[in-house]
Order: sequence, then C-alpha cells, then structure tokens
Amino acid sequence: MNRQIAAYVVLAVLLALLPFMGVYPIFAMKVMCYALFACAFNLLLGFTGLLSFGHAAFLGAAAYATGHALKVWGLPTEAGLLFGVAVAALLGLAVGILAIRRSGIYFAMITLAMSQMVFFFFLQAHFTGGEDGLQNVPRGHLFGFIDLRQDINLYYLVFGLFVIGFAIIWRAINSPFGQVLKALRENEPRAISLGYDVDRFKLLAFVLSAALAGLAGSAKTLVFVSATLSDATWQMSGLVILMTLIGGMGTFLGPVIGAFIVVLLENKVGDFGQAMATWTGVDWFRQLGESVTIVIGLIFVICVMAFRRGIAGELQALLQKRRAPRGTTAA
Repeated sequence: MNRQIAAYVVLAVLLALLPFMGVYPIFAMKVMCYALFACAFNLLLGFTGLLSFGHAAFLGAAAYATGHALKVWGLPTEAGLLFGVAVAALLGLAVGILAIRRSGIYFAMITLAMSQMVFFFFLQAHFTGGEDGLQNVPRGHLFGFIDLRQDINLYYLVFGLFVIGFAIIWRAINSPFGQVLKALRENEPRAISLGYDVDRFKLLAFVLSAALAGLAGSAKTLVFVSATLSDATWQMSGLVILMTLIGGMGTFLGPVIGAFIVVLLENKVGDFGQAMATWTGVDWFRQLGESVTIVIGLIFVICVMAFRRGIAGELQALLQKRRAPRGTTAA
C-alpha cells in the first residue's frame, strides 16, 4: 500500500510539472478532465459491476449548470463548480433510484434512455443555447485574486480537482464501503445473504460516480469556456466506456491511460498521418485525420483481442507473475 501511494505521489509530481516540460496546458487539462470522467465511470463499472450507457448525462448536466451559473448568474468560480457537481449528483440520484431496480442489460438500457431524455431537454431548453450551446463562459478568479484566464493558473486548478477526485475514488475503494462494492460485483446473491442492503450501496456508488463525472464536466467548461451538446450525447457515453476498457477496467490508473490514448489520438492522429505520408509517399495516410473514429475503433479491437484486461490490467498481471516465484521460493 505504501509503495502504491508513493507511486501515485511521483505521478502527481510529474503531472504538476508538465507545463514546464513543454506540454500544451489545454491538451493536458483536456486529458485530466476526461481521465476524471473515466475514473468516475470506472468506479461504477470496474468496482461495482454496473454498466451505464448514459454517463454523459452527468458530464453534460454539470457543464451546463456551471456555465449558466458563471455566465448568467455571475457566481464565483468556486460556487459555479460546486453548483455543477450538486446538479450532477441530484440527477444521479434521480436516475439511480430508477435504474438500480434492474440489473444487467436492463440497467444499461434504463441509463441510456434517461440520458437521451436529458440530451433532448438540453437541446430544447432556452437557457442552454440549443445547438450552439453556452459560449464565452467566464473563467473568473479563484478565491477572488487568482486570474483563471491565464492557462497556467487554470491548469493547477484542474490538476487539483483531478487529484481530489482521484483521491476520493481511491479512498472509497480502499474502505469497507469499497469492499462491499467489490462483493456486489463478484457475487451479489452472496452479499445479500450476508445482510447487506445492496440497493443502498448501488445507489451510493451511482450518486458518487455521477458527482465525480459532474466535477469533470464543470472543469471542462472552464477549460473550453463553453458547454455544448457534445458533452451529453450517447457517443460521449460510448467514448468513456472505450477509455475504461482500453486502459483497464477495475484498475485505478487504467482509465487515466485510456483517456490519454483517446485524447492523444483525437488531437495527433492527423499529424501522424501527415508524417507517415511524407515518410512513405502514400497519400492515403493524409486521410487519417478524418478517420479518428476508425483508428480509435481499431485500437479498441486490438486491445480487446491482445489485452483482455486492458493495458494497466495486463501490466498488473505481468508484475504479479514476476513476483509469484519469489514469494513461493521464500515460503
């Protein structure tokens, strides 16, 4: 456990130093927003065993709530972030109360249906801006004096939010509450026979996951100074599933790795295609920038076939195999 915490601290320090290593702050902030979103989703799927097809509803709801609070109501940035998280948590409570009554594919379909209802509400509501969305959302000042219009200041705010969200998930899983969630994932009837109120635990996990997804959505609004319908589409719900499965379901760093890969492909696959076309002389590679979805799908197929546990899951399994002979010999 101490080694694990030390590794996370080292990774956090490296993440904090990225702007000084020449990494574009907006790109790094986008990765952290999506990574937090994927970690929140992984809390539900990887550690509780509940597959939600509508998690984008919480991301989009918090994004619109924060954008409206900052642009129209003129609330401070801190209040806008908290308002977005609160809206996502309340929406998660409403959806969770209905969804946890079913399991398996029926649970997934209920979340998808509710998410589509939320999407069409955002499409038709006057305060969301319809298809144009909320634009020019002011970033404001943190604590009244830190100007968030400067990307470097906003970077460390988003970094802090990501660390807080990741720490909440880590602490929740490494607690008696998290052990019950794992028991539900492995064998729900046995958990019921032990006297646990499984519906209550599922609802708590669902609301916590929705709130953290909302935190990611609120941070994303500050980064891109906008909230659009793309944050609440079913494609976004599918994208977070891809991030989690590619990185490694049921691992802490897997969703972070998956989010980094997906965002990197979305932003750099066109540059890679141009480089390949120049190097090989094949003009077809120049079209890769217009085929990001195909490339992501291809990588997903490769990961499913070659890395059944995801990238982080396979690395963990490899380390466990290397440590096993030592433990056996010592015994």
